[in-house]
Amino acid sequence: MINYLKQGKSDADVAEADAKVRATVEGILEAIAKRGDDAVKELALKFDGYAPDDFRLSEAEIAGALAKVSADDIDDIKFAQAQVRNFAEKQKECLKDLEIETLPGVILGHKNIPVNAVGCYVPGGKYPMVASAHMSVVTAKVAGVKRIMASAPPQDGEPHPAIVAAMHLAGADEILVLGGIQAVGAMALGTETIAGVDMLVGPGNMFVAEAKRQLFGRVGIDLFAGPTETLVIADESVDGEICAVDLLGQAEHGPTSPAALLTTSRKLAEDTMVEVERQLGILPTADIAREAWNEYGSVIVCDTVDEVVEEADRLAYEHVQVMTENPEYFADNMSNYGALFLGPRTNVSFGDKVIGTNHTLPTKRAARYTGGLWVGKFMKTCTYQKVLTDEASALVGSYCSRLCALEGFAGHGEQANIRARRYGGSNVEPYGAVPKS
Repeated sequence: MINYLKQGKSDADVAEADAKVRATVEGILEAIAKRGDDAVKELALKFDGYAPDDFRLSEAEIAGALAKVSADDIDDIKFAQAQVRNFAEKQKECLKDLEIETLPGVILGHKNIPVNAVGCYVPGGKYPMVASAHMSVVTAKVAGVKRIMASAPPQDGEPHPAIVAAMHLAGADEILVLGGIQAVGAMALGTETIAGVDMLVGPGNMFVAEAKRQLFGRVGIDLFAGPTETLVIADESVDGEICAVDLLGQAEHGPTSPAALLTTSRKLAEDTMVEVERQLGILPTADIAREAWNEYGSVIVCDTVDEVVEEADRLAYEHVQVMTENPEYFADNMSNYGALFLGPRTNVSFGDKVIGTNHTLPTKRAARYTGGLWVGKFMKTCTYQKVLTDEASALVGSYCSRLCALEGFAGHGEQANIRARRYGGSNVEPYGAVPKS
């Protein structure tokens, strides 16, 4: 039996809030599509109080930003990017081009081709999300993307130096100081001064996530990566303190970030709830984390481990921290998650900042059908075929002709028939199916 000791907002409440966000985003994207730079500047001034003549940073401005970042911080950024780059390179090694002879004289294959131009969004509203530059720009660079544009909002009326440093060191070709819907809208749609891209990637708040959703089709996107979600699966091999730390450590992302505890221990559930309240009394970011916990936090007690797996897969959360006697059981049996963090020695923050896996992950139950951002997201697997002999063309043509006749596609059929006549000596009439020999 599954028992909720605490439950966040209902699906109906969330749907109502989502509808309001959709309407806001539609209006802003329409303005950018119609009025280009003028609309972008108005929006930037309205939301960020920052609207320069050119949102792109010059080489001198980039150098000036880097000069404001300490040598230690630069070293830490380089270390984190090295971990992300190394893992992305190993992932890319798994992507193999293919060519195979499937019938005598028939060659089929595929090639993995990088997307030409990508826009990487780096959140920077409440917190400067330096790590998001590693996750998107470094990974796109490893994939071989030719043009990488990165954008982040200003902080206190100017580019955030550490974000600019991370974008530059990661290999961004263009850096914009622009945030929110106006950033992803400008990169996707293009303006008089901002050349559009082919694909948008990167996490963001509910408005950025919705903007990416609405822009999908006009450009590609990585996935729906909205407000952070975290699920802690735990038993009495750990205590309430560490569970509360891992819940609030992600709830501080924003007031709409769900955090849930899933356990077979009612005692651990109750201890964790007490610990959450204690830690909210001392956590510097408690104003945000408390709202997220009060509105979106959940505590769920199950009778069996199998129920825990079932409920975790139903929730399909972005991050799943497993702290149980046998965390590998969940790795072996769960199927819906953005990323797993197995055992108490690791945690979501490691993945967010430095360990090397990508922190741009599916939210809002999208983990049911997609994984997170990785080097393969920047690659198109494109097929090709070639027929090398007359006999092969005639053979495939005869089957194709009859299958086209079965479907009533005369024009398709004639494409097959003409090959059968020219390469196989068939006397089939135009628009007639090749008979079996």
